[in-house]
Amino acid sequence: MIERARIKLSPWQQAAVAVGSAVGALLDPRRADLIAALGEITGKPAFERVLERMRRSPEGRAVLLERPQVISAKVGHAWDLPENTFGAAYARFMGSRNFSPDDRPPVRFMDTDEHAYVAMRAREVHDLWHTLFGLPTNLIGESALKVIEFEQMHLPMCLLSVVGGTSRFNAKQRKLFFQHYFPWAVKAGFQCTDLMCVYYEQHFHEDLEDVRRKWGVIPAPTVPK
Repeated sequence: MIERARIKLSPWQQAAVAVGSAVGALLDPRRADLIAALGEITGKPAFERVLERMRRSPEGRAVLLERPQVISAKVGHAWDLPENTFGAAYARFMGSRNFSPDDRPPVRFMDTDEHAYVAMRAREVHDLWHTLFGLPTNLIGESALKVIEFEQMHLPMCLLSVVGGTSRFNAKQRKLFFQHYFPWAVKAGFQCTDLMCVYYEQHFHEDLEDVRRKWGVIPAPTVPK
C-alpha cells in the first residue's frame, strides 16, 4: 500500500524543504531521501499532468485502478522468466548491482492518495527505465536517464539533477556525455511512448526487444572506444 503518513506543509514550509533538500542533495547526491523530497515539493504540477495523461490512457487507467507496486513481493517472479524477456532483463539489472526493489523512500509530501501513488510509481519504475534504455547506473547513465525523465514528466527535479550531475563530470566525462549521451537522451525521451502510462508488470513475459520496439525505445548508444 502507499504510505499514508504524509506531511502537510504550509507554502513557507514547502519552500524551506525545497531549498534544504536541493542544497543537501547537491552536497551529497547519494541522499535519495532529499532528492525524493525535492521531487515531490517542486513537482506537484508535473505529477498532476502525468495523472491526467494516465486517466486518458486505457493502460494508464488500469495502473491507477489496480495500483501495482514494483516491490519484491510483486515482481519476484521476474527472476524466473526466460532470459530474453523484459522481466528477466530487469532481474539481471537489479541482481548484478545488488539492488532491491524495496529500497525506494516513501512519499511524504503529496496532497492526495492518487498523487502520492503517481509520485511513487515514477520512483519505482526508474530501474525499469534503466533496463529498457540499457543505461548504466554511473553518473553519466543517471544523468542521461534524468534527461529522459524530464522529457517524459517535466519534473523540475530531473532538470536540477542533470545540472548537478554534469557539474561533477571531469573533462572526459563531460565530452562523452554531451557528444554521445545527451543528444541520444533528448531524442529517446521525445520519441518513445508515454512511459508513465505503461503497465510494465503485464509485459514482463514479453521479449525485451519486442517491448522496446512497441514503446519506441531507443537503447543507449554504444560509445566508441
